[in-house]
Amino acid sequence: MSADPVLYACDESGIATITLNLPEQRNPISDHAVIDALLGVLAAMEADPAVRVAILTGAGSAFSAGGNLKAMRPDSGGLKSALPARTRGNYKRGIQRIPLAFAALEVPVIAAVNGPAIGAGLDLACMCDLRIAADNAVFAESFVKLGIIPGDGGAWLLPRIVGFSKAAELTLTGETIDAAEALAIGLVSRVVPAAQLLAAAHALAARIAANPGFAVRMAKRMLWDAQRLDLGATLELAAAMQAVAHATADNEEAVEAFLAKRKPVFRGD
Repeated sequence: MSADPVLYACDESGIATITLNLPEQRNPISDHAVIDALLGVLAAMEADPAVRVAILTGAGSAFSAGGNLKAMRPDSGGLKSALPARTRGNYKRGIQRIPLAFAALEVPVIAAVNGPAIGAGLDLACMCDLRIAADNAVFAESFVKLGIIPGDGGAWLLPRIVGFSKAAELTLTGETIDAAEALAIGLVSRVVPAAQLLAAAHALAARIAANPGFAVRMAKRMLWDAQRLDLGATLELAAAMQAVAHATADNEEAVEAFLAKRKPVFRGD
């Protein structure tokens, strides 16, 4: 793999761009080199307080075709082994590291779906916090078409976004939907002309980046954790995080700026 499988850049406003960079293969994410590169980028973003929000997209005509079908033969360097126990370990040490990394990430991520998001590619979009799509994007939870199941967390992610019934329809039929239907079922929040996708994603990212970074990260953490906690536990977590938020200089600046009717200047403190 000669080219960097994942590209990363961050501008001075704290907006990072992550690009899956295997366009000739339609940006599969199941190979170890891609997984390691993507996880390295996520770890670097999490450790950098200057990063306020990220955009994830794909190079070329596809967002991500999901798994590398050429590596699906047993012991061909992919996830599948002739030994089922080894296949299980390959998933745990391979592609399943991606949803766990996204779940632990406090930097908000916008999926800018520029083309097909198929199988694990759809699940990758679901790992992001927000999704906007080009009008030529298509989506499929297509694992059953290959005689397999979502092995990367899709069965947990997709129902939480579109509801159980629609997730079941997509998962059990494996059928493809277009961007308009993705918008109608809430899979994406916006559909824009393909030529405007990255500009639209950047504009949304800028609206997020305009807020205090610590508050944004903690708000994202709350949204994710609240999906698995009951109300009482969520309120306990909120009280603890709010105590931290109230102690930041950015909170004080926000209040002072509001009272003085001026634009706040947040410094990440």
